[in-house]
Parts: sequence; C-alpha cells; structure tokens
Amino acid sequence: MIALWIILGVVALIVLGLVAVYNGLVTKRVRCQEAWSQIDVQLKRRHDLIPNLVETVKGYAGHEKETLERVISARNAAMTKTGVKERAEAENMLSGALRQLFALSEAYPNLKANENFAQLQEELTATENKIAFSRQHYNSSSAEYNTARMKFPNNIVAGMFNFAAQEYFEIEEPAEREAPQVKF
Repeated sequence: MIALWIILGVVALIVLGLVAVYNGLVTKRVRCQEAWSQIDVQLKRRHDLIPNLVETVKGYAGHEKETLERVISARNAAMTKTGVKERAEAENMLSGALRQLFALSEAYPNLKANENFAQLQEELTATENKIAFSRQHYNSSSAEYNTARMKFPNNIVAGMFNFAAQEYFEIEEPAEREAPQVKF
C-alpha cells in the first residue's frame, strides 16, 4: 500500500512539473505575441502618417514623383505582409524609401521650413523610435521564449505540444547595419 502511495506521489509530481513547464511556455509565447502586437500598433501609426507626409511633400516637390510613388508602394507592400520575416523585409524597404523622402527636404528649403512637414517628420521620427523599441522588446521576448523552449525538460513538453520557435525581427539590408558617417 505504501508503494502505491509513493508511485502516485511521484506521478503527481511529474504531472505537476509538466503542467508548470507547459504554463511557463504558454506565458512566454503570449508575451511574444503581445510584443508583436506592440510592433503592429507602431507600424499602423507609421502607415497612417505616411500619406499625410507624402501629400505635404507633393505640394513642394511634385515633380519628384518616383520617390513619392516608391514610398507609397513600400507602404502598401508593408501593410499586406503578415509573417515576421516578410513584415521585417517590407518594413526595411519602407524605411529606405522614407530616408529618400526626407532627403528631399534638403533639396527643397521651402519644404524643410514647412510647419506641417516638420511636424509630420517629428511624429514619424518619434514613431520610428517606438518601432525600434518595440522590435527590441519583441526580440527579447522571443529570445526568452526560444531559450525556455530548448531547455530540458521544457524541450520535451514543447515538442509534445508543438511550441514552435519564434522568428526574430531582423535587419535585412546590409546598409542599415553600417554606422552613419559624420563629415564636417
């Protein structure tokens, strides 16, 4: 009879351990999803600001049609992507197009002095900073989840319940990895 109680106790401990591991993995996966939704919120804000910025630039630099079309095209492409990798690639393309758009302000002093353009540029810059922070938070959450998923005995539970690895939001453009050069 005592042996039966010992066996039941060991089985109960194993079941409780598996439940704890499972719940821990679920919690970390939900944190990753929440972090991704924060990126989504900031990207939506960015996508909403871009048409206003483009319209403001059109008034001053309407003949720069190719640059404006590139920004709108990159924005539309970014809005249709769903996966982490695809979304990261599209957002990186949009960042490049926005850099070209902001470069126009150097060629058009009246545009640079325009209050609407300056305000939109400031809002977009603040949004870009929030996006960078959100990406960092997402990648940290993903790293924590992926690490927990690979540890023993978590890897057994992760395999049993199909806890897939989280992708990272990475920079695909080699030029974005380079430090900017300051020349006087």
